[in-house]
Amino acid sequence: MSAFREAFVYLNDPFNWTRTGGILDLLVQHLRISALAVLLAAVLAVPTGVLLGRSGRGAGAVVVTSNVSRAVPTLALLTVLAVTPLGFSETGTVLALAAFAVPPMLTNTYVGFREVDRDVREAARAMGMSRGQMLSRVEFPLALPLVATGVRTAAVQVVATATLAALVGGGGLGRIINLGFGQQDLGVILAGAVLVAALALLTELLLVLVSTAVTPGPRRWPLRPVRAARAGEPEPTSSGVPL
Repeated sequence: MSAFREAFVYLNDPFNWTRTGGILDLLVQHLRISALAVLLAAVLAVPTGVLLGRSGRGAGAVVVTSNVSRAVPTLALLTVLAVTPLGFSETGTVLALAAFAVPPMLTNTYVGFREVDRDVREAARAMGMSRGQMLSRVEFPLALPLVATGVRTAAVQVVATATLAALVGGGGLGRIINLGFGQQDLGVILAGAVLVAALALLTELLLVLVSTAVTPGPRRWPLRPVRAARAGEPEPTSSGVPL
């Protein structure tokens, strides 16, 4: 029996899904770990990126933080945290994955706020807007596409990388792959890999839809053909106002 057939049989066995410690239980653990890591990273990275982007300072710090964080292997960080007082706990896994998710969020948020047109800021200030109003009504809507891209990139990376948590005693779908390696069962390994890949793709699709829904301007839904402009019809700009 080939590995693909064995993986198909494994995934189509209801017992593997519903038993204690089965696929559904591991999926819930995987989603919980990933969501906590992304939320923690967003709490740290997004406000920092907003502050640095609005002030125009800290470009060097953002680049250094991004490069250093990407240079440190996630598995190495998971192993280091496992030998600390945190031990083989979910907390250590969440912290390691959050550190992995900070760079794309911080970089995209910083760039998004830095690219807000200075003339737009001046116009908003001339209208009498306070700094808080400028942030909520002008700067954040304009920077939102890049901010959302950073969150989406980080979330997909975390969902995929959370698989490594099983190597240091963590939960999640990585346990299926780890079990397959322990038993030298290629079918189980392939089944775990398919589950992780499918979850990462679904996360990407869901966040693309959410990003499209919350971004100001005309909606451009993925996989939907772009409607050609009629003759004489004004073409909308990025802000939704016809030229």
